[in-house]
Amino acid sequence: MFDILQYEFMRRALITTILTCIACGTIGVFVTTKKMVSIAGGISHSCFGGIGISYYFNFDPLIGLLPFSIINAILLGIISKKTKISEDTATGIVWSLGFAFGILLIYITPGYAPDLMTYLFGNILTVPTSDLYLITIIDIIIICFVILFYKEFVGICFDEEFIKASGIHSEMLYLLLLCLIALAIVSMIKVVGIILIIAMLTIPASISKKFTYNFKKLIILSCIIGVILSIFGLFLSLRFNLPSGATIILVFGIGYILINSIYTL
Repeated sequence: MFDILQYEFMRRALITTILTCIACGTIGVFVTTKKMVSIAGGISHSCFGGIGISYYFNFDPLIGLLPFSIINAILLGIISKKTKISEDTATGIVWSLGFAFGILLIYITPGYAPDLMTYLFGNILTVPTSDLYLITIIDIIIICFVILFYKEFVGICFDEEFIKASGIHSEMLYLLLLCLIALAIVSMIKVVGIILIIAMLTIPASISKKFTYNFKKLIILSCIIGVILSIFGLFLSLRFNLPSGATIILVFGIGYILINSIYTL
């Protein structure tokens, strides 16, 4: 099986898997701890609008995805914090409008939209070298901000009111965390696609909580678990000629069920 690593596309896929799991493992712990899964889902689905913009103006979809997802994350945070609209309602609005906007733009774009299914369901084997560089930059940005604002991020996850009472601008930190979630989502698009991103953000973090409650250890363990399960899913997809994104997520789900079952015995 490891003979396939002689192929460049396979080596790229493996490196992409590792880099993506670092991003989703790190951010996923904050997402699950603060119970922001629905918000992360809203950001991931709304960024389909960025894909629509990219197809309409004929440039690399990731170029449209990156700013559009960050704008949506900030918009979602402002709506939920500055208005009387509930967080769930704001998520639903941004989710549906962003997705509908993307569908409309793709529909009115002349010709056929290539690789559209890749952005919906993922195909890690098609990741080009340029995307690898972008994912690496995203990883560096996420790691740097988490290191710089680690205590503050942990604080707003457990007691946002205390952080606010301490004089720290909790709303700005919340918006920053949403932007980091958006960046992590962009890094995962080509791996599992918009539809399956939430599982990659939440399952490794949820599994790691079965082993430790130390937040730093949670982040490291979440990244490691994500890498192991993703690589296993990738090789299974190649062995049985299955869609890579769906196979990886199924492995994640089976892994979670097995570990959860062991801990409940």
